[in-house]
Amino acid sequence: MHIVVCLKQVLDPEISPRYFKIDPKTNRPEDGSSDMVMDSYAENALETAIQLRDSVEGATVTALCLGDEETEDVLRRALAFTADQAVRVWDDDWEDLDGQAVGHILAKTIIALGGADLVLTGYQASDIEEGLVGPVIAEELGNSCVTLVSELAIENSAFRVTCEAENGYAIIDVPSPAVLTIVSSEKNVPRLPKVKDIRLSRSKPIKELEADDIELDFERCQPAVSLERVYVPNRDVACEVLTGEDGMELAHELAGRLLELKVL
Repeated sequence: MHIVVCLKQVLDPEISPRYFKIDPKTNRPEDGSSDMVMDSYAENALETAIQLRDSVEGATVTALCLGDEETEDVLRRALAFTADQAVRVWDDDWEDLDGQAVGHILAKTIIALGGADLVLTGYQASDIEEGLVGPVIAEELGNSCVTLVSELAIENSAFRVTCEAENGYAIIDVPSPAVLTIVSSEKNVPRLPKVKDIRLSRSKPIKELEADDIELDFERCQPAVSLERVYVPNRDVACEVLTGEDGMELAHELAGRLLELKVL
């Protein structure tokens, strides 16, 4: 069984709000000197892939990432998780891609790698939160797709998945090949890589593919949706400082002000 898990590098969500800025030219968060990390849902998908690989004899996991050289950190982490191989696909013309284009490129890359019995992605990326890539990959590959998957197992040669549904969960059997989008659960908490695996990951090769290495529909690589503006809302806060000699006087001033403002 060949499992492909699609990963993404995003701005560290733990960044202090004071350092968060949006680039007015790209309408995307400025990474600047801030830490870049593996998207949290993608990390859950990677953990799910590794657990399934370890339960199926002969299964392999390929970590796939669309991005420039900086995204190799994400793939090194995937190798430290014991992914069997890592693949990075990138072209300098791909600076402005939407979810449809990313899904198309990743699907064509998976075909170039010989296909997959199972493709896992995060439910959505924490920066854009479109949630499009997984379903688009499934459509491109002609595979079944289940979203919001929290648990995964093999039952009678089919994938038995537990996914979030209205008012609870649903358990579905999905034939191979399939595409699943993963949410976080107590079953896929990312592991802490062993020191030995971290060291080994530094020397393992990362396969690099470019646009010419895969059969793309270049019209599909053009963004179908343009992001016109992203901004942080300005919240004007007017503070009024009350003065008084003691608590009694301050309470009197506060009560009077609240009555004046018709709050009381």
